[in-house]
Amino acid sequence: MGRASDRAPAPGVYHRPVQLDRPARPFHGGTVQGGSMRGSQVSFGTYRRVAAVSVALGVIGGMTAGPALAAPTPSPSAGVAYPPVGISASAECKFPSNPVPSMPWSLQKVMLEQLWAAPAPKQDAITGKDVRVAVIDTGVDAVNPQLIGKVEDAGSSLQDKSKNNETVPGTGVTDQVGHGTKVAGIIAARKLPGIGFSGLAPDATIIAFRQNDSQGNGDVTTLVTAIRGALARKANVINISQDVRATGKDGDFPGRADLEAVLKEAEAANVVVVASAGNDGLEAETYPASLPTVLAVGASDRNNERASFSQYGEFVDVVAPGVEMLSTVPTAGHCVDNGTSFSTPYVAGVAALLKQKYPKWTAKQIRIRIMQTAQRVERTRNRFIGWGVVDPVQAVTSNAPAPPVDAEAPVDDPPVNLAGQVRLQAQPLGLAETQQDRDARTATYALGVGGLLVGGLAGGSVVLRDRRRRVED
Repeated sequence: MGRASDRAPAPGVYHRPVQLDRPARPFHGGTVQGGSMRGSQVSFGTYRRVAAVSVALGVIGGMTAGPALAAPTPSPSAGVAYPPVGISASAECKFPSNPVPSMPWSLQKVMLEQLWAAPAPKQDAITGKDVRVAVIDTGVDAVNPQLIGKVEDAGSSLQDKSKNNETVPGTGVTDQVGHGTKVAGIIAARKLPGIGFSGLAPDATIIAFRQNDSQGNGDVTTLVTAIRGALARKANVINISQDVRATGKDGDFPGRADLEAVLKEAEAANVVVVASAGNDGLEAETYPASLPTVLAVGASDRNNERASFSQYGEFVDVVAPGVEMLSTVPTAGHCVDNGTSFSTPYVAGVAALLKQKYPKWTAKQIRIRIMQTAQRVERTRNRFIGWGVVDPVQAVTSNAPAPPVDAEAPVDDPPVNLAGQVRLQAQPLGLAETQQDRDARTATYALGVGGLLVGGLAGGSVVLRDRRRRVED
């Protein structure tokens, strides 16, 4: 598959290095020789240079006052031959790696004890027990201590397109890229002493499909085959951290009819399908995320804003943490990565918890509960973050009635009416620095530094002028 919602830089793929700016030319104001000042005259050209520097600093200040990027931008997925399907990630993780003892920010936002608490005495804790989550990806390593005994090998359908579709050696628990192992960890990594990271559904079982790799050898045909395999293995949730880009008019691409058909089968079987929106940062639909029976997930940052790389549009249902996401890597240890590939399993983990708590709910009811309880910035959805940032605790512990079986979408928040006149719109409480605050602070710093530099240049020219006059006198 040519792209994936979080393509991790593959072996052999190199990023263009960042080049440092050229050293600035020194300002020559004249030199003192034998008690006299040579070349120290301040001409009109000097003032023109000072004015030019002032304008340049103003422009720089205006640019730095623009929106700050929330995170490193993952490289857009490489194009693929037939049909384009890709994984989305940006960091270059090495494995095995060292374990990270601290809890990542994406879990610090969640009250895990409240999330996993048993709903009533003598009932099981809500940890994803007996829930089966299919991870259709680059395979899932079953050796990492947080995944040992949790991964079921569903085999490999990977073929090398450069070698006439020759079968690539390996199984579902072979992950030479690390992408699928990171995805699985965010869903179901078990808790271990001295480790702050765990999956949101730590007792769920992972069904591992190796269907793609860093070279984009997966395609729509192998994706459809893997989804059918997940249904045959009785998966309750399917995570697809990959995306297909339309190659024809009206969102058409080879294999679309087969993809839609198998996703309808999943819906009929009440299997929740969660897919990533993509990492190109554009307003454009991706598939299968754009299909109606799929929960489309974008990425949010630490400030609950859309990550700069996250695809957006009316097709996005929700967003979830996708910046600096810590997770498991093959063999041992952890790694940090960015992308909608890692916001998607965050939501798949919530779906697994809901599947355990409400085993009779339909897939649509679970999708609506996740969207309805998300933290919104408006009364309704918008094209940047959908219905809002997923709130695991609210989704799982809410005492609201089950969404109606025939409901098609979440319900808009009602307006707040005070004294029958003023309408207020509920907003989520944010204690972190907002985008506007960051922009204002950056602009203040830039303009302040610019003012100091201009003042220094102007003061220096006055000193040179006065000294010249004293020498002449």
